[in-house]
Amino acid sequence: MKRSVILWSVFGFLFVSVAGVLLHFLYDWLGQSAVVGVFSAVNESIWEHMKLLYVSLMLFALLESRFLAPERSNFWCVWLLTTVVGLVTIPLLYYTYTGALGVTADWFNIAIYFIATSLVFWLQARLLRSERACVVPTETAVALIVIIGILFVMFTFFPPRLPLFRDPTDGTFGIEKTL
Repeated sequence: MKRSVILWSVFGFLFVSVAGVLLHFLYDWLGQSAVVGVFSAVNESIWEHMKLLYVSLMLFALLESRFLAPERSNFWCVWLLTTVVGLVTIPLLYYTYTGALGVTADWFNIAIYFIATSLVFWLQARLLRSERACVVPTETAVALIVIIGILFVMFTFFPPRLPLFRDPTDGTFGIEKTL
């Protein structure tokens, strides 16, 4: 049982890594469709890179839940916690290194996604293997995960005018340049 959690975590890391890369380009590949923009990156903002992680994680969570959730009462609580950790890791690392160095490097921006993904699945494996009870009821965890998803959709179309949502390549926010 504990070994299966580790295997799922390795598979999850690979799945989320590949899905994130594909979703990064999907919006442009499919003609900048607003429908595709709901779940893929519409620009190079930190927010849109966080959305890539969220969508990829949720796709995998839905697959994994069919196999692990029935065995673990803490499944969705762990997914909520690890998703939030991953989402916080991206801007934390990005703003820390760009603030400290005063420059940005594409290779490190890409690495941040994989670092956040690694952290999510390392933490998930530890928490799922522990089988500890969770303080957040399953229904609440799922509701919070859905609310996070709604925020990603909403802020794709109506982003606040904050640096987190600004495309550093052209200064636009959200999907505005194609609407």
